[in-house]
Amino acid sequence: MIKKPIFIVALTVVVFLLVAVAGLGFYYYQVNLKLDALSQQLQALNEKTSHLAQNILDTSDIYTRIEKSVVKIEVRQNSGEDVSGSGFIFDSLGHIVTNNHVVGNSNKIEVVFSDGNILKAGFVGGDVYSDLAVIKLAEPVTAYPLTLADSDTLKVGDAVIAVGSPFGLGGSVTSGIVSQKGRLLALEVGYSIPDIIQFDAAINKGNSGGPLLNSKSEVVGVTTALTFSGGIPAFAGVGFAISSNMIAKVIPSLIEKGKYEHSWLGINVTSLTPVIVEAMGLKVCRGLLITEVLEDSPAQKAGLKGGSTQLIVGDGSINVGGDIVIGIDAVDVKSVEDLLSYLGRKNPGDEATLRIIRDGAEQSVTLTLGVRPLPLEQSPQD
Repeated sequence: MIKKPIFIVALTVVVFLLVAVAGLGFYYYQVNLKLDALSQQLQALNEKTSHLAQNILDTSDIYTRIEKSVVKIEVRQNSGEDVSGSGFIFDSLGHIVTNNHVVGNSNKIEVVFSDGNILKAGFVGGDVYSDLAVIKLAEPVTAYPLTLADSDTLKVGDAVIAVGSPFGLGGSVTSGIVSQKGRLLALEVGYSIPDIIQFDAAINKGNSGGPLLNSKSEVVGVTTALTFSGGIPAFAGVGFAISSNMIAKVIPSLIEKGKYEHSWLGINVTSLTPVIVEAMGLKVCRGLLITEVLEDSPAQKAGLKGGSTQLIVGDGSINVGGDIVIGIDAVDVKSVEDLLSYLGRKNPGDEATLRIIRDGAEQSVTLTLGVRPLPLEQSPQD
C-alpha cells in the first residue's frame, strides 16, 4: 500500500509535469503565431521592396524614357547674340518649358530634337521672378511630355540626373544627389527664387532650362544656375534647380496668360543679427527686421513700419527701428527663406496675417497681398 505522503508527492510531480507540458505547448503556440505574423510582414516588405525596385530605374533606363522629350534650344536674341540652352516637352500641344534667361529676349528660336530634327518655335510667356518660360513649336509633332513630380517629397540624398545641352552638346546626361532643399537663388532683378533645389550632378553653360529628374524619370526641377569656381565658367559641384512645384504653379499661367502674378508684401527685410538685436534692445533673436516699407504697397497700407535710424555695420549701414516679422499666418518666420517660401504658395488677393514685434510687444497685422510690380516699375523684394 502506497503511503499517503508518497502519493501526494507523486501527484504533485504529475501535476507539475502536466502544467509544464501545457505551458510549453502554449509557449510554442505563441511562438508560431509570432513567426506567422513575422512571415506575413516579411512577405509584405518583400512585395513593397519589389514594387519600389520596379519603379526605380537606372540612369540608362531613365535616358531611354526621356530622350525624345528633352531638347536643345538655339536662340538669336534681339541684340543679335546667339545663345543656347535646354528645355523639355510639357504637353501634347507642343509647349516646351525652359528658363526665361534663355529665351526671354529672343528674336528667333529653334528647337533641336534628339534625332536631329530642327523646328521653329515661338515665345509664349516668361516670368523673370521664377526664371521660367514657355515656348511653343510652330508646327504639330508627336510629343512626349514629361511628368512633374511633387518636389516636396524629394529628400536630401535622393538620386537625381540632369539632362541638357552643355556647351551645345545635346542629350548630355549627368547624375548626382540632392545636396539640399529650400535654398534661395538671388536674381539680378533684386529678388530671390525660393524653394531652390541644390544638387551635385555636373551642369555647365547650356544646361539651363533642362530637366532635373528623379529615379522614376519624373521632373523634380529645371536646372537654372551653377556656381563658378574662381570666376571660371565651369561646374564646381554646386548646381541649382527651380522646383517642380514652382513649375506646376507658374507654367499653366504662362501658357494661358503669357505671365504669372506673384504675391507681394512690399517690404525690404534683413535677418536679425546680434548687432541689430543689441542696437534695438530686442528680447527676440530670430526674425526679420523691416528696413524699408515700399510706397503704395500692401505693407504701407496696413501700417507696417520700416527702419528710421541708420546703424553702421562694417562698411555699410542698416535702417533699424522697424517692425520685426516673426511669423505669417501659422508659419514661424526665422529667415528670409521662410517668408519667401510661404509667399510663393500664396496668390495676389489672398489675406495674410503677419505677427510682428513693435516697441517690444507682439502684434498681429492683417493685410491683402498685392501683385509684385515688374522690375522696371519698382525694385522688387518680398
